[in-house]
Amino acid sequence: MISARRIRKRFGRLDVLNGVDLDVARGSVTAIVGPNASGKTTFNRIILGLVRADTGEVTVDGNFIDDDGKYRAKIGYMPQIARYPENLTGRDIMAMLRDVRGPGVVRDEELVDTLRLGPVLDAPLRVLSGGTRQRINAAMAFLFSPDLLILDEPTAGLDPISAGVLKEKIRRERDAGRALIVTSHVLSELDEIADRIAFLLEGSVRFDGSRAELLQATGQSSLERAIASLMGAQPPGPPR
Repeated sequence: MISARRIRKRFGRLDVLNGVDLDVARGSVTAIVGPNASGKTTFNRIILGLVRADTGEVTVDGNFIDDDGKYRAKIGYMPQIARYPENLTGRDIMAMLRDVRGPGVVRDEELVDTLRLGPVLDAPLRVLSGGTRQRINAAMAFLFSPDLLILDEPTAGLDPISAGVLKEKIRRERDAGRALIVTSHVLSELDEIADRIAFLLEGSVRFDGSRAELLQATGQSSLERAIASLMGAQPPGPPR
């Protein structure tokens, strides 16, 4: 689905990505993990076309990312904090997205029902709690049955029931053959849903493999302990 090769990105004097190679396959959940400032968000923003890599290449379904942005129609994106006009309602935003996508697009409104959004869709966003906004944000990401989902801290702010609903939706989308990228600091939750782990540190991929391979390589029994083991094994980086 996605192939990224030799991706480098610098902001000023700061090297954010240093030659990242990473593939994201259909029918799997790829968790991109690492400490703050490791390059996770920048990598996702390059895939989305929101940031341009300095060097390297990215393909989606064998097609190079280009300036016309047509490939984005295949992507559902759930940012950690969605930025929508505060005076609009959830229903307004969904209608706007449907207009942008045009007629004939298959819609998936399952999360509207299972996350109990019906009673709040007609309220302005400014009066909604952070958790309710996050539920709307989740429904938006899945709304048009995308082939690729990029989910940034998807359960942040959700109550346990809503988080469970979303994780089950992620599993079903994976089983349906879609590709998913999930970034999260809640490693215990990634332990439940991730098939593959890409560990970034200082802009480089320090591990890329299945969850089972990571546990075997580190001799640990959980993803949380395995990632902690990887971080402890890394040499200190240059001062910044």
